[in-house]
Amino acid sequence: MEIKALLTQSKEIWSGEKLTLPQIIVRLGKVFGDLCRWERNAKKDVATHTDNDLKKELGNIIFSAIRFCDDLGYDPEDCIQQAVECQQKFEK
Repeated sequence: MEIKALLTQSKEIWSGEKLTLPQIIVRLGKVFGDLCRWERNAKKDVATHTDNDLKKELGNIIFSAIRFCDDLGYDPEDCIQQAVECQQKFEK
């Protein structure tokens, strides 16, 4: 699916509500915490540690980041391109 289509879908889901940076940070922290539970791998969480659950959490990061870029007034595709360039430079 294309980035623009995902952004449109996100706006439909969230009725175009725009988040502030502090609100975005809190939401990213929640998903990050969910991923950290995978590393801790507590007995109470083992049953929910399925491939589908991990894919959902990674998808949440991707899908939400597209929306967050737009919420802050940035073009998600430009943000992705800048990240690609940064990682290429870092690898060198």
